[in-house]
Order: sequence, then structure tokens, then C-alpha cells
Amino acid sequence: MSESKDQELLNELQACEDLISDRVANNMETFGVSSTVGRLLGIIYMNRQAMTLDELAAKTGMSKTRMSQVMRQMISLNIAEKEFVKGSRKEYYNVESDYVQTFISLFTTSWKEVITRNMALERRLRDKLSAIEEDMEQHASAEILKKHQMMEKELDDWTNYYNWIDRLVDFFEAGEIFQYVPIHPYSKEAKKDDI
Repeated sequence: MSESKDQELLNELQACEDLISDRVANNMETFGVSSTVGRLLGIIYMNRQAMTLDELAAKTGMSKTRMSQVMRQMISLNIAEKEFVKGSRKEYYNVESDYVQTFISLFTTSWKEVITRNMALERRLRDKLSAIEEDMEQHASAEILKKHQMMEKELDDWTNYYNWIDRLVDFFEAGEIFQYVPIHPYSKEAKKDDI
């Protein structure tokens, strides 16, 4: 095969790789994560090996400072980690290479934050309702009693909801989800049978 044909094929394969990286970036927005995180995830994933901040900055045109910020965010989302490379003093970063595990990490990390924030608010509101209840013992109208009961019921529903999400997060993290929704490996033969 000629050099020009090789280059043409390499360019086409690079275009496919770029499309995957772009789609990963767009998909991140579904999780409430910036497309920059997705872009870096896609770049490192398609690179198939750990990359330095310098390499990422060169690939994206962004500053090393911005790359460092985004990598810290990715580490906190459990979708990236620092990786030691023997003989180098630079920091290397790698990403989770399993799409399903990336989904689980993003899903569970995001929802854990939501649970923590909302349960803290629930505790503050319950304290406030208790204080209100003490104040209203002797001189509360029927309207105030009804409103107070409604708020207590609302907080009970709120607690049940976030407890359910917490159990759902545990369900994903423990891998129990795969008992009910197993991963089916792709095969060309199975795809042909579908046609």
C-alpha cells in the first residue's frame, strides 16, 4: 500500500477517534459534568495510555493550569487518577477505560453529593420545625398546625426519597445492578442475527 493511501486511512481512523472523543464530551453534560471533563476523558481514553498536563494542554489548546483544575475534578468524580511512570518526574493521568464503570462512577459520585447536601438541609429543617412546634404549643391556629403537619409530612417524603437514592447508589456500587441488567458483549454474529 502506498504512503499516501496509508496516510488517508490514518486520517479517516483519526476522524473516527475524534468523533468518539466528541461524543464522550457531549455525553458528560447528561451527568451535569462539563464538556471539558468529557473532552479530556475522551482524549486520554483514546490515547490508551496516561498523559501529562503538557500533552493534554498541547492536544486541547488549553493552559496547564486549566488542565490541572479539570484533572482534579475528574479525580474527585472517580473517573481519573494519577499514574506513576517510571523514570519521569512529571505527573501522568489516566482514566477509567470501562464505559460502564465510568457511568457508575459519575452516577454514584453525583448522587452522593446530592444526598449529602439534601440530608443536611433536612436535618436543619427538622430542627427548625421542632423549634416552631415548641413555640406554637399554646397559641397556634388551626392553619399553623395544618401547615406544620404538612411540612413534617413533606420532610418524611423527602427523607424516604433520599434514602431510596442512597440505596440505589449502593446497588450500583456493589455491582448488584449487573444481576438484573447484565452487560452483553457485542459480537458481529449477534448483530447479523438481528437483521
